[in-house]
Amino acid sequence: MIELVIEQRRVSLGSSFEVGRVLPFAKRRMVGPFIFFDHIGPLDLAPGLDRRADVRAHPHIGLATVTYLFSGQIMHRDSLGCTQPIRPQEVNWMTAGRGITHSERFEHARVHGDHLHGIQAWVALPTELEETAPSFSHHSGSSLPQWDDAGVAGHLIAGSAHGLTAAAETLSPLFYLHLEMTAGSTAEVPAPYSERAVYVASGRVEVDGRHFEAGKMIVLRQQASRIRAAAASTVMMLGGEPVGQRYLHWNFVSSTQERLVRAAEDWKAGRMRLPVADDQEFIPLPDGPVGH
Repeated sequence: MIELVIEQRRVSLGSSFEVGRVLPFAKRRMVGPFIFFDHIGPLDLAPGLDRRADVRAHPHIGLATVTYLFSGQIMHRDSLGCTQPIRPQEVNWMTAGRGITHSERFEHARVHGDHLHGIQAWVALPTELEETAPSFSHHSGSSLPQWDDAGVAGHLIAGSAHGLTAAAETLSPLFYLHLEMTAGSTAEVPAPYSERAVYVASGRVEVDGRHFEAGKMIVLRQQASRIRAAAASTVMMLGGEPVGQRYLHWNFVSSTQERLVRAAEDWKAGRMRLPVADDQEFIPLPDGPVGH
């Protein structure tokens, strides 16, 4: 049932802010269309947080970002003119397509302090839709189907699973779930999808007779599969159909290296519009070769 186990690696985003990066991984760059998966926190942020901890304006192409919090708050601003606080159990779905810029700032924490914990994932777009128009949508409440049964409280963040469909327009077949599981409870991993994985955000789960602690992603084979919570656990399930080989450079994703080069040149030359309400600073293009 288990194909591979991936353990998060600590990655600095600048200042003292770190995340646990799971995807891409050397032996498994994608799960379905999911090409990037960062575990944010859990992290206590004190009032008066240094602005250097914020994620300044930066660009994306060829992907959709999906930000989901268990606790805390992040302020999103983008080049379409959207300004939206992200709060727990809400979904920011931003389709970059041919190009978008955004910033993510901890304005609430700077004033009140905060306990930040969540996941940011990137979904690669199908080849024929990589250059689609950028868009942004925010979803909460009834647009995120929920259930509570036999010790498992679930939210469908995006895509389709268990006969339910979430509101975000995903552009390719996928599923993305948040489960809160009591000790001893069990949950089915959605099927049929070609590629599937389970990520343990907190607690401990059992899969195929093996136990996995927080910070582990268990990539599954295609057979029907079930997980059991060995302790109270927060679990993410994700996967879908592959979209083909993708190249990744910094915040850019594409099916061709040439498109990455063009995006990097556009950002370096200032040809990508900055967020409408946050255009006074940005993250420079990092040094290094483009495309891998």
